[in-house]
Amino acid sequence: MLKKFDKKDEESGGGSNPFQHLEKSAVLQEARVFNETPINPRKCAHILTKILYLINQGEHLGTTEATEAFFAMTKLFQSNDPTLRRMCYLTIKEMSCIAEDVIIVTSSLTKDMTGKEDNYRGPAVRALCQITDSTMLQAIERYMKQAIVDKVPSVSSSALVSSLHLLKCSFDVVKRWVNEAQEAASSDNIMVQYHALGLLYHVRKNDRLAVSKMISKFTRHGLKSPFAYCMIIRVASKQLEEEDGSRDSPLFDFIESCLRNKHEMVVYEAASAIVNLPGCGAKELAPAVSVLQLFCSSPKAALRYAAVRTLNKVAMKHPSAVTACNLDLENLVTDSNRSIATLAITTLLKTGSESSIDRLMKQISSFMSEISDEFKVVVVQAISALCQKYPRKHTILMNFLFTMLREEGGFEYKRAIVDCIISIIEENSESKETGLSHLCEFIEDCEFTVLATRILHLLGQEGPKTNNPSKYIRFIYNRVVLEHEEVRAGAVSALAKFGAQNEEMLPSILVLLKRCVMDDDNEVRDRATFYLNVLEQKQKALNAGYILNGLTVSIPGLERALQQYTLEPSEKPFDLKSVPLATTPVVEQRTESTPITAVKQPEKVAATRQEIFQEQLAAVPEFHGLGPLFKSSPEPVALTESETEYVIRCTKHTFTDHMVFQFDCTNTLNDQTLENITVQMEPTESYEVLCYVPARSLPYNQPGTCYTLVALPKEDPTAVACTFSCMMKFTVKDCDPTTGETDDEGYEDEYVLEDLEVTVADHIQKVMKLNFEAAWDEVGDEFEKEETFTLSTIKTLEEAVGNIVKFLGMHPCERSDKVPDNKNTHTLLLAGVFRGGHDILVRSRLLLLDTVTMQVTARSSEELPVDVILASVG
Repeated sequence: MLKKFDKKDEESGGGSNPFQHLEKSAVLQEARVFNETPINPRKCAHILTKILYLINQGEHLGTTEATEAFFAMTKLFQSNDPTLRRMCYLTIKEMSCIAEDVIIVTSSLTKDMTGKEDNYRGPAVRALCQITDSTMLQAIERYMKQAIVDKVPSVSSSALVSSLHLLKCSFDVVKRWVNEAQEAASSDNIMVQYHALGLLYHVRKNDRLAVSKMISKFTRHGLKSPFAYCMIIRVASKQLEEEDGSRDSPLFDFIESCLRNKHEMVVYEAASAIVNLPGCGAKELAPAVSVLQLFCSSPKAALRYAAVRTLNKVAMKHPSAVTACNLDLENLVTDSNRSIATLAITTLLKTGSESSIDRLMKQISSFMSEISDEFKVVVVQAISALCQKYPRKHTILMNFLFTMLREEGGFEYKRAIVDCIISIIEENSESKETGLSHLCEFIEDCEFTVLATRILHLLGQEGPKTNNPSKYIRFIYNRVVLEHEEVRAGAVSALAKFGAQNEEMLPSILVLLKRCVMDDDNEVRDRATFYLNVLEQKQKALNAGYILNGLTVSIPGLERALQQYTLEPSEKPFDLKSVPLATTPVVEQRTESTPITAVKQPEKVAATRQEIFQEQLAAVPEFHGLGPLFKSSPEPVALTESETEYVIRCTKHTFTDHMVFQFDCTNTLNDQTLENITVQMEPTESYEVLCYVPARSLPYNQPGTCYTLVALPKEDPTAVACTFSCMMKFTVKDCDPTTGETDDEGYEDEYVLEDLEVTVADHIQKVMKLNFEAAWDEVGDEFEKEETFTLSTIKTLEEAVGNIVKFLGMHPCERSDKVPDNKNTHTLLLAGVFRGGHDILVRSRLLLLDTVTMQVTARSSEELPVDVILASVG
């Protein structure tokens, strides 16, 4: 008899989990009841429930004890109690991968599957398929085919879903059941039709033509099941994406026709598919947006939520397409469901005009405390987008964000606000001091270490450049006095940056750092001692190299290189140029994401892509003596079309004086094996091909790799840009497609590949300089050169900046790749490292009249990198 709990009992824990104190041994002891006669169905069902509970809670059952319990449970098939029988099916499925010899219940399940009791047949099919492996599947194939076309929907659906699971291990067997699945797909039952369609798709999904025929067939004859419609829409949109989404395709017409379906779920699925198709313009989006607009006034909260959430997504890329829905969205701002109201307001923020911002912000304020952090983050993201759109409104938006920052909230919510304030500061110089002041107040009682260290890093970066930098020192030093070691260490670094950039404040900073030398924590003491010694030298180059810009090498790479150096003692001093570079500054990586406690406990770090290449190339005898790998191209270059008989992709590896071209080859012909494969290269410039390392064999569909080693130009070292004509040479041997055995001596053949380009970007690694001016002064003007060029084919500054950054392969510093609106002059600051480990800095001044004129000034610690930059631009 069930006990009735009232509310008071619930609050006092009266309605707690009755299974929470179960012990495995006691439950398995109880399972002996299964052997008793007569069987007590209620008691046995309760024990099976306990066993299932233990398994689902992660309790480990040993093979022996699981097998004993399983064999005892099989005796329960003697009972005809329906509840007990269905509990048996569930237990069989759960224990199939733990117990041994579960196949013993096959005959019992087969009997239930083909019996007259419809309630048993569906679950029996599912349990039988769970315990049947690929070798036993053919024995029940006849029963499965009958079950798929069974007139009872639950049996048919069970067979179809089980077939879908069996595809993973027995694809060839299940593939033979396609005719039965086709018959089931014409069922009047909506779930049977949906499951049949799912099975047919998964059988054919690797055959694009078969999928197209299937879509065509079902779209032509129509479907009864809204679930099946939703699935066919998803399949059609996937096909469209693979075909680069032509809007003239019948697939797109089908999806659009579903916008007029009588089922709301189908209409929404079609609208969602159109919205998510890449490259959709406002014209294609219009019918989908109209449907979503109608849903905004639906009496069903789920439909209103779906519509406004999808419109919110559209507004990110096509705000103009959603403008027509603004009136409906404004009506949703007062919706009783706060999730809908939040999404409505954030969508309006993305599509509304500048004049409506004040009103919308007041409406948001009225219910911010009532919504979850997840939706608060959505609001913050919308405000961030709004700041970029209407920079003049930064004061109102910043004040609103700061109010949110002071309220209660979790880490993700607070991080979103801090990210937003930082992006406003970076985008809008007028907002810098206001934003920094807000962040200073926030870290006074910030409970999140990651956010505190990030803000301290920002203060160290931006604070010294403000009109009154001294006002930030109090907030930073308070962290040294009041916070734990991670934050104290970040504060010490921030103080050092103020001292490195402001001579008037240097004496005060030195006093504060001397106090930090006595700190309890090793990290804080070490930083303070290091910065104190550097600052006391009063040298700009030292300040730039060791405080303002820091290391540009990969920390895991540095760790590995130092470890290797200690294992192989050498008289040569350790060379930092042998360490792979990091594309983002170490200081920023550390303060933003890596707490100091994590650094104190060394862990095995996953090898980077470049380190994997370094290891692979070092294993090739021909490449010994090339030195450390400087750079590998970020993406392989395709030298053939993907549908051709041979697929070749090239990765370029740059060393100090050499380049290695790695060709990854795939043979797509199953009746051929290739041997001794090389790629012969002819350069247009004075590169010299030194040797070819062949791939020994290339069987069907098994990738292989060959290499070509070239020496960089010596007569004219500035001529680094070059085009190589490529020819693959190999020996072809015909083979048996089934066994792969070759049956002849073979013959020589060759295959022309696309030309391969080497550009100046292949010789430069991107690095970021947090303080470009300091880095510029550090390098000095000994090898500075300047030239002016006219970019005759470029008509805008944005295009010029994009082309220069891409062409030189250098990192834009201090957000100089962002061109302000309505400006006809701009300065682009670029930083990189030239092969051999030489810093290269470029200051490019751009002037837009009828065309773009560019004055390039380059500095480096060596002359060659400067000459290479100017020669390549010219």
